[in-house]
Amino acid sequence: MVVVKSAQKSLSHFIPQPALEYCLRLHRQYRFKLIITPPRRTRLGCFSVRPMQQPVIRINGNLNPYSFVITYLHEVAHCAVYLENKRKTLPHGKEWKQAFRRLLMPVMNASVFPEEILGCLLPYAADPKAATGSDRRLSAALGKYDVQTVEEANKIPLMHVREGEIFVFQTRLFIRGALRRTRVLCTEKKSSRRFTIPAHVLVEQPEPM
Repeated sequence: MVVVKSAQKSLSHFIPQPALEYCLRLHRQYRFKLIITPPRRTRLGCFSVRPMQQPVIRINGNLNPYSFVITYLHEVAHCAVYLENKRKTLPHGKEWKQAFRRLLMPVMNASVFPEEILGCLLPYAADPKAATGSDRRLSAALGKYDVQTVEEANKIPLMHVREGEIFVFQTRLFIRGALRRTRVLCTEKKSSRRFTIPAHVLVEQPEPM
């Protein structure tokens, strides 16, 4: 885990250069603490805040630059909603959608994103979801720029497993169930217990017998 002390020095390693100054300006405007974390299976980024404390944004450090900037703006939108609204709002309700759409607009151009990502990002921004992984086209376009480890090379996002099919996650066999917003209801084959697993996590499908 790296607590960012110099935003310009740190963000320059993660964000496409044409979007860097804009993202730095948002960091200065909303005054949040930015933490770059080791890869997490269950989330790409998160926003948290405690009473009388500085808001905190955490983002996985293994994201490709295009996934990173989208995740960064996703979490900044949460921060903006928190600071700008006195009343309680839904985590991904209309206030967040409006804020995220507003923050995305300055970077939705060909100088920041490759054409194949931009073509998926534009319709996504019209009605942003709680997780980019829930948009298959955008997720697939972003995934082409991921640097995969040998361990990840044969894995696919859970959302791409068909409902009713078997997959392996954390060495256990599961049966894929229905999608519930950003998570998938799954049944562990051995115990028949039900779990909700984030839709974007990488899983394996066993070879056909």
